[in-house]
Amino acid sequence: MPSRSRAFAMVLAAAVLLLVGLAARGVSSPSRGSGAPPQTDAAVVGLALSAGQDRLRGRTILLDPGHNGGNAAAAAVISRKVDAGGAEKECDTAGAETNDGYPEHAFAFDVAIRAAALLRGRGATVVLTRPDDSGVGPCINERARIGNDVHADAAVSVHADGGPPTGSGFHIIAPSLGPDGANAVILAPSARLADALRIGFEHDTGEPRADYVADAGLSFRADLGGLNLSRVPKVFIECANMRNPADATRVSDATWRQHAAQGVADGITLFLTAPPS
Repeated sequence: MPSRSRAFAMVLAAAVLLLVGLAARGVSSPSRGSGAPPQTDAAVVGLALSAGQDRLRGRTILLDPGHNGGNAAAAAVISRKVDAGGAEKECDTAGAETNDGYPEHAFAFDVAIRAAALLRGRGATVVLTRPDDSGVGPCINERARIGNDVHADAAVSVHADGGPPTGSGFHIIAPSLGPDGANAVILAPSARLADALRIGFEHDTGEPRADYVADAGLSFRADLGGLNLSRVPKVFIECANMRNPADATRVSDATWRQHAAQGVADGITLFLTAPPS
């Protein structure tokens, strides 16, 4: 008889392979973009994520809610240049907002807090880069350092894009080799994290993959300090485009934000518990 952990790994591997096959055949798209998760592959993901409350025990996860509520009033602080892994970039920015004024920093913090609760319920230790939504920063180099210092098994920066109003959807940003080449060790595991997060988020939210940026919901970049400076597997998720009216409606809805948090938590869980592909 296989051990419980081995059996769980086999179930997860089968689930991921089946999800990939479903996506390739185009059968996982019902309800996409409606704010409700697709139902076709619900049983597959549910089986993959149902093997006990302690499946992430011993794992450390960094959640990095983008920006901060005090950034807009602290331009001199957040505009100063810091090391970004072989280049210099601004400490941080104020972030995007919907046309009705709902800010990215509030969205990111709400989703991160919800995702943290889900992951802690699975036994994980979760570290956040900021404790509230009323401060300034931290700078991009500090956000990366926090994940490195706790030796996170996975790190996810939560954002929402401020793209063209005609564009919609989510995308995941994974690291390419940074200007100083020091993040080479995390490129492969970060790509796997990006793929798992794409599966979990797409399933749980019904949000379409971005139609205005990235390729099939994935982008690889070498210009983000948070990825260049990370020494642990790390990705960014742009959960939606805040400037698009339909996406703005979704991000402003607390029920949809819970779906988004579920997608983040499930994607991280798949990455940490499924065998590498």
